[in-house]
Amino acid sequence: MTTCDHSNIVIREVTTKRELKQFVQFGIDLYKGNPYYCPPIFFDELNTFDPERNPALEVCDFVVYIAYRDNKIVGRIVGIINHRANDAWSVKKCRFGWFDFIDDYDVFKALLDAVAEWGKSKGMLCLNGPVGFTDFDHQGLLLEGFDYNSPMASLYTYPYYITHYERYGLRKEADWIEYQITPPAEAPERMRRVAQLVEQRFGLHLVKVKNSRELRKRYGYSYFDVLDVAYQKLYNYQPMTPRQKQYYSKMYFPILNFDFVSLVTNDKDEIVAVGVGMPSLSEALRKCGGHLFPFGWYHLIKALKAKRMTDFDLLLIAVRPDYQDKGVTALIFREMTPHFQRYGIQRVETTAILEDNHKSRAGFEEFDYIQHKRRRAYVKEL
Repeated sequence: MTTCDHSNIVIREVTTKRELKQFVQFGIDLYKGNPYYCPPIFFDELNTFDPERNPALEVCDFVVYIAYRDNKIVGRIVGIINHRANDAWSVKKCRFGWFDFIDDYDVFKALLDAVAEWGKSKGMLCLNGPVGFTDFDHQGLLLEGFDYNSPMASLYTYPYYITHYERYGLRKEADWIEYQITPPAEAPERMRRVAQLVEQRFGLHLVKVKNSRELRKRYGYSYFDVLDVAYQKLYNYQPMTPRQKQYYSKMYFPILNFDFVSLVTNDKDEIVAVGVGMPSLSEALRKCGGHLFPFGWYHLIKALKAKRMTDFDLLLIAVRPDYQDKGVTALIFREMTPHFQRYGIQRVETTAILEDNHKSRAGFEEFDYIQHKRRRAYVKEL
C-alpha cells in the first residue's frame, strides 16, 4: 500500500456504466492479494446501483463518487438517503457506504466531505456509516479480526481505515460482534431439552422444504414478514417493500442448500422463526476475483454444491416477537447440528450481532466459540 502526495485530488460523480465498472473494480483491486478479503460478485455489485433491478432504490436517493489523483483512481464512496428508514426512525441521516480509499487522509476527507455537502443540500443533519441502502448490504467498519476469513455477506476493511475515521471526528453509534463456532458432534444436551420443551409447550414444529419453489408455493413471501417484525427494532432497519421481498427471494433462494434452511411453524402453519446458512464462498470468489466469466462460475457452483466443506456462513436467525424469549432458536440449532457433522464443517461464521443484543448472543455462546470480530457504525453531525 503506497501513499500519494497530498495534492490534486479530484472528486467526480459516476454517471456512466464504464465509470461504475471502474468504481466496482477499484474496491476489488484495493484488496488484491489479501488472503482474508472476499470480493463481491461483480455483476451483482453493478445491479445494486441499477434502479430497474434493485427495488431498494425506490426509497433511496444516492450519489456515487470516485476520487482521482493524476487521473488515477484513489478512492470511492456512495452517499445514500434512505427515506423509508429515516421516516421509521424519525431521523435525517445521510448514509455513506462502499467507502474505500488508499492510506491517505486527504483522499478520505475529500470523499466524505463530498457526501456531507450532498447530504446537507438534501436537508440531512448527520452522516452515518459505513452502511448500505438496507440491512442486506455490507455495513460496519471492521475494528477487530483482520486476520480471519471474511464471509461474502460481511464488510472487510484495512486497519488504517480506523485512524482516518477517528481523525475526521466520526463517533461510535453502534457496534456488532461476530463469533466463530466449532460445531459439536451433537447439539448440547441443554439445548436439546429446551427444544423439546418448546415443541411441547407452544405447539411448534420444525419444517423442511426441498427448494425455493416449494418454499414460495407453501409460504409465499411470509418468510420475509418474519424478518421484518423480528428486526424492526434493530439498528437502522427499514421494513421491506413487496418488491424487495420478491427481489431477495429471486436472488438468494435458488442458490441455497435447503439442508441449511430451517423454518419453525406454529399449529396454524405460520412461520414464526427462520434460520439460514450456506457454504462459505469466500475462497471461490477470491479465485475468480468476483468475476463469473470465463471460469469463475465453476468455482462458485463447486462451492455451492459441495457435499463436504470446512467453512460455513450462518447468515441469519430471526424469531417473531411474540415467540421471542421462549427458546425457539434451540429448535433451529438442534436441527442444523447434524448437518454440520454430515458435511464435515469445522468452522461456522455467525452473522454480525449487535453488542447489546444479549438474547441473540446467548444462543451462540452455548457452543465452543471465540468472539473474533467487532465492527462499528459511526455518526457525525453535519
